Amino acid sequence: MTATPINAVKPITSLQNDRIKAIRALDMRKTRKETGLFVAEGATLIMTAREQGHVPETLVFRAGSAGEGVAKTLVTWALQQGVDVLEVSDAILEKLAAKDNPQSLLAVFRQKWAEPPKPQTLKSPAAWVALEEIRDPGNLGTILRTVDAAGAGGIILIGTCCDPFARETIRATMGSIFAVPLVRLDRDGFLELCKAWPGDIVGTHLSATSDYRKVHYKGPTLLVMGSEGPGLSQTLAAHCTELVKIPMAGRLDSLNLAVATALTLFQIRSPHLSL
Repeated sequence: MTATPINAVKPITSLQNDRIKAIRALDMRKTRKETGLFVAEGATLIMTAREQGHVPETLVFRAGSAGEGVAKTLVTWALQQGVDVLEVSDAILEKLAAKDNPQSLLAVFRQKWAEPPKPQTLKSPAAWVALEEIRDPGNLGTILRTVDAAGAGGIILIGTCCDPFARETIRATMGSIFAVPLVRLDRDGFLELCKAWPGDIVGTHLSATSDYRKVHYKGPTLLVMGSEGPGLSQTLAAHCTELVKIPMAGRLDSLNLAVATALTLFQIRSPHLSL
């Protein structure tokens, strides 16, 4: 495919430009919900998106930064794909980028949601993670990255959860937001899925008596994790075939949600992972 001429890049120097205002507005969850868009910042995230077949709607780069290296590669690719490419001043980029460790490249992508997994099509090694009303975007981003690393099928968000397309979440995923399927279900919809699930439905619970390391998990496995603080609700716990616990020797009786999810998921997936 022939590259679009470099003069297709649109230089912008005013913070009052409508395009810049629209990108800045994506910091608000309401705007992300209304538009179905989100911002990913940094060359690493954008490169990962490209590798996963995602094409941004807009690419923004700092004036003078795309003459060589990865930035040049991404700008050229975006132009070839017909993406709107904006060259902006330092002052504008400071307003668009994160306050801590700002990047010279960012892109606007369309959100993608997946359909729930079809239980009848799942094979034994498969594993999915369900999160009940998770509240912390950093935790959600870390869990997305963990699901990607463990080779699990995806994440099901149950009920009212934090936004997976918030800037903090996207940053914590390290690019896995582009690789891991995301599903939204209300509680009733999730319970219907549980009824048809062919393997174990595993929940972590303080009242559990089974050591998570000693259970023989029957796949396909659905790992259900409760929200920070309250933990897994009794309603969802009642639909689990296995309730497990992570043994601890210290004074605390619980771990950070992302850490607990990682430990349990890798234990479930360990027979199917190799170096």
